[in-house]
Amino acid sequence: MAEAVLIDLFGLQLNSQKNCHQTLLKTLNTVQYHHGAKAKFLCIMCCSNISCDHDNCELETSNGLSTILTEFETVSNPSMAASLYTIKQKIDEKNLSSIKVIVPVHRKMLMKAFIDQLFTDVYNFEFEDLQMTLRAGPLKQSTDIITAQEAEAIQNEIETYLRSLPTLKGELTIITSPLISDIFIHGFTTRTGGISYIPTLSSFNLFSSSKRRDPQVVVQENLRRLGNAAGFNWKKFYRIKTDHANDIWIMGRKEPESYDGITTNQRGVTIAALGADCIPIVFADPVKKACGVAHSGWRGTLLGVAMATVNAMIGEYGCSLEDIIVVLGPSVGPCCFTLPRESAKAFHNLHPGCVRLFDSPNPYVDIRKATRILLERGGILPQNIQDQNQELNLCTSCHPDKFFSHVRDGLNFGTQIGFISIRE
Repeated sequence: MAEAVLIDLFGLQLNSQKNCHQTLLKTLNTVQYHHGAKAKFLCIMCCSNISCDHDNCELETSNGLSTILTEFETVSNPSMAASLYTIKQKIDEKNLSSIKVIVPVHRKMLMKAFIDQLFTDVYNFEFEDLQMTLRAGPLKQSTDIITAQEAEAIQNEIETYLRSLPTLKGELTIITSPLISDIFIHGFTTRTGGISYIPTLSSFNLFSSSKRRDPQVVVQENLRRLGNAAGFNWKKFYRIKTDHANDIWIMGRKEPESYDGITTNQRGVTIAALGADCIPIVFADPVKKACGVAHSGWRGTLLGVAMATVNAMIGEYGCSLEDIIVVLGPSVGPCCFTLPRESAKAFHNLHPGCVRLFDSPNPYVDIRKATRILLERGGILPQNIQDQNQELNLCTSCHPDKFFSHVRDGLNFGTQIGFISIRE
């Protein structure tokens, strides 16, 4: 049973004949009868108030139409993108996922094209033909295909609308390190300054997946704003494909299916490591003009992903250990991160200072200290490692106003990043 029902009257006008109103009344009554008791959201989408196609025709209150309309929420906007995004917000506020869309047959493919852009696999859509005699407006579409030109127009409409949205939860903030030379553009994001509105993703979420409610177009808009603020080309942007291991992609070689580090010496290309408790690490060599990023969770830390990234820079670009700068971005602290004792044992073996309350069933683990120890043992100079900073050292779980956190927020968590590029 659908949790939400959407009736699409966008871009259509009712026929002026009285029986058209009766048909609409019958349709709404049918929806109310079948879905009113269990559906938590009934909605009509239109581009203006429901009206007839000539000035002298008004809806008659006696026919019951105005009464049944009070059972439905009406969303009226000048664009499809604005209307569907508004409806998505209302659906997300109620945490609904199963949606029935009742749509004129000639608009079904258009509706599906917009939904594919604005929704993720979290939502389950069912489509039903709207059985009404309606006069199509200027947006009439083919019944079976969306052309490349139409798809581009849909994309442009969505992007234009998203660009118009205000930032949420404060201004966009980028944390940088004084250790990294100005020949690089780099930084670590916080959770403020984006357009993501879902509480655990709000507002500067930078990762979309089939399990989250933030669609790729919203993440892309957040990324566009980051690129403009930081000064990099957001269209030449590459994120790590996390596997919580230690594989490194050396850009220019064949891209693996998954990897937790990237290195490059290409100018104008931005690389990024994801983080939402795991450490996003940035590497920079100002001598050889090479850089890297790594995603280091507890598994990746133990597998040596940080030094694997360093070794890739040395092997591929001829970097020297004494020239490489390493900056650890915000991550969960030992105040909040625990592991089962069996897993924590490896950190204790690395150094007892990495674990607190080791004899408890779930000791507290310091993945930042462990990362520094492994980097120093690998030959990185202690003064070239920045892991202590007023902002970078804040625990992501302890600071919900600044950072996303998997530990704190559960599976539907947002994502911040550490990024770097070589200036062109």
